[in-house]
Amino acid sequence: MSRIGKKPVELPSGVTATLSGQTIEVKGPKATQSFTATDDVTIAIEDNTVTVTPRGKSKRARQQWGMSRTMVANMVRGVTDGFKKELEINGVGYRAQMQGNTLKLSLGYSHDVDFDVPQGVTVTCPKQTEIVIEGDDPQLVGQVAANIREWRAPEPYKGKGIKYKDEYIFRKEGKKK
Repeated sequence: MSRIGKKPVELPSGVTATLSGQTIEVKGPKATQSFTATDDVTIAIEDNTVTVTPRGKSKRARQQWGMSRTMVANMVRGVTDGFKKELEINGVGYRAQMQGNTLKLSLGYSHDVDFDVPQGVTVTCPKQTEIVIEGDDPQLVGQVAANIREWRAPEPYKGKGIKYKDEYIFRKEGKKK
C-alpha cells in the first residue's frame, strides 16, 4: 500500500482541475500545467479533491500510484505558490549578476560564464553572492539550480564555490607538516 498515494490532493480556491482520459490539467493563478498518467492508475476528481488509485496489484501499478499522486500535488503547489531554490556563492571575486535573460557568473575562470535561463524559470540576484531560481515546475527549477551549481561546485577545504543555501559542506583538514 502506498501511504502517499492514499492521500487525496486538495484543490485550493482559485485552482481548477480538468480530466480528459489519463491527462489531468491544473489551472491556477500562476500557471497551467498538465500531466499524463500511465494506464496503471486511475485519476478521479470529486468536489475539490483529486484521488489517484491503482488499477491492479502489480508492482508497477503500485509504483505509479504514489508517483502520480505526487506529480498532481506538485502541479497544484506549482500553480499556486511555485517552487524556489536559493544558491549562495562563496569565494574571493566570485559573483553573479543578471543581464537580460542571461546570468553572468564570475567564478575564477579566465572568462565569465554566461548561463542562458530557460523558459518557465525566473532567476534573480538580490545580492552579488546570491541566486534565486523560481518557477512552477519543481523538476525544471531543480535542474536549472543543479546546472548553475555545476559550474563551480563547493570544494571541501575552503568551501569556495556555488552551494545551495541550506547545504552543509563537509570540511576537510589541510595537509599536515
